[in-house]
Amino acid sequence: MQPLDIGIESPVECTVLRRLNRFVVEIAVAGIPEHACINNTGRLEQFLHPARKGFCTRNRRLLKTAYRLFAISDGEMAAVIDTQLQMKAFERALALGLLPWLKGYAVLKRNPRLGSSAIDYLLASQKGQLYLEVKSAVLREGHCAMYPDCPSARGQRHIKELTKHKAKGGAATILFIAALPDTKAFKPNRGADPRLADLLLIARDTGVELRAIGLAYRPQDSHIYLHNHDLPVELC
Repeated sequence: MQPLDIGIESPVECTVLRRLNRFVVEIAVAGIPEHACINNTGRLEQFLHPARKGFCTRNRRLLKTAYRLFAISDGEMAAVIDTQLQMKAFERALALGLLPWLKGYAVLKRNPRLGSSAIDYLLASQKGQLYLEVKSAVLREGHCAMYPDCPSARGQRHIKELTKHKAKGGAATILFIAALPDTKAFKPNRGADPRLADLLLIARDTGVELRAIGLAYRPQDSHIYLHNHDLPVELC
């Protein structure tokens, strides 16, 4: 495993009580109920259930929630559910040259427009420019990470835009961040969104590159680790 030098400032252990809405989870810190924000809009049903151990940080700004929930215990390590931390980890891995399939690339622009969508990154190298969209895969089936955990019209739209771009001669990649420990591969969750799974097959056949990396949080030293820089992508 490769540490990504992304230390989590003053992490606090907590217990999940219940999800209140799309962005707020009720947790217990030292037995006291508190509210924590989350930025992952997936259902996260495997993780956000009562008595699950989590990790959070206290919000510095005056917000409606006192904490931010960023990881959930999963064996000896933890799943990173915070999508901003996932993106930060990807950028750090890119900057450190830990992703051989992106050798020579650097971030040129964040959230560039492509057709009717905002894509996560426009990367650049001597080879040219590359649009790269990142998707959070924090659903587990055995040793496979999966995305999405619910129907995603937004995800479908991004895949279509990147496929059109590739068909016109551009370069495009979709990266799935398997933010779970002990994952061996990524696969789309056809049961949740069969149309999205079909669009990924079309994208691959058009030439869009599909990649996946494995990340996890280690509570013992409060760091995020890259445990696989190139997970197999298994389409179905």
